[in-house]
Amino acid sequence: MSEATDISLWQSLIIPMGRLLLSLSLGLLVANILESLHWTRYLARLAAPFAQAAHLGESAQAAFTMAFISPAQANALLSEAHKAKKISLCELILANLFNSLPAYFVHTPTIFLLTWPVLGFAALIYVALSLLAALLRTLATLCLARWLLPPCSNIQTEIEDKATSSLRLAVQRACLRLGQRLPRLLLFTVPVYVLMYYLQTAGYFDRLNAWLSNETAAFAFLSPQSAGIIMLHFLAELGSALGAAGSLLATGGINEHEVIVALLVGNILSTPIRALRHQLPSYAGFFNPALGLRLILLNQTFRAVSMTLITLLYCLFF
Repeated sequence: MSEATDISLWQSLIIPMGRLLLSLSLGLLVANILESLHWTRYLARLAAPFAQAAHLGESAQAAFTMAFISPAQANALLSEAHKAKKISLCELILANLFNSLPAYFVHTPTIFLLTWPVLGFAALIYVALSLLAALLRTLATLCLARWLLPPCSNIQTEIEDKATSSLRLAVQRACLRLGQRLPRLLLFTVPVYVLMYYLQTAGYFDRLNAWLSNETAAFAFLSPQSAGIIMLHFLAELGSALGAAGSLLATGGINEHEVIVALLVGNILSTPIRALRHQLPSYAGFFNPALGLRLILLNQTFRAVSMTLITLLYCLFF
């Protein structure tokens, strides 16, 4: 293996995977510290009125609030709660789906700042519709959870003194738990990450994208310019699609309505594969490969349904 290949592997595989493992470890450490201090009860109180309507317990309520700050740490809280048997598998799945709104809300400023300079007012509509779809997913999960889960008791207001008396002791306990979880984290995350890296570099994702791109006949009702934006969104990244959309808008080749529809459709088509490629390693580390894949598939199914519904409503009434 040449020196150039070694450098390429180091930059494209080892360093990114190390960053991922570090972020996962920090997420678990923070989750364990919060749990040891019982601060999850304080976090849960912020989401209590909304989450209790869904019959979600304290851990799930805390994860919902944490998801507004860090979706990864929210998953860490759910993982630790499930491992400690504080929440059932059903509640874990529902809580993960329930976090759709805060998880998307975290990325909303970035998406808006990326799209506004290119699309102008159309960016506001696109981001608002995407946010509405996330709200729809959370509300649908609320109704589903309220039906499937028994009512939960109110959060206890008294916090045990021994649980909050020493931050140092909480950190020690968290480090001990992290040490117990770290081998499992490495066991699942590293192979999955390497597999995703191999599939990417070997071109398997590109072949899958190319195969799926042959199904563009399903979108024959769209203008050729819209189809081009969709394909760029699907085959490349959002930036490429935005560049094409901005150019077409400036030259009058497409109107704002067509741009918004094209970006929404491209979002629906492109996200599942990217979610599988980017989220599976972290989900496998927090949970396990089978459960992580199950959670991703359920999330993406809910997401596709909600985005499709919002897109259809926008096409019909605007």
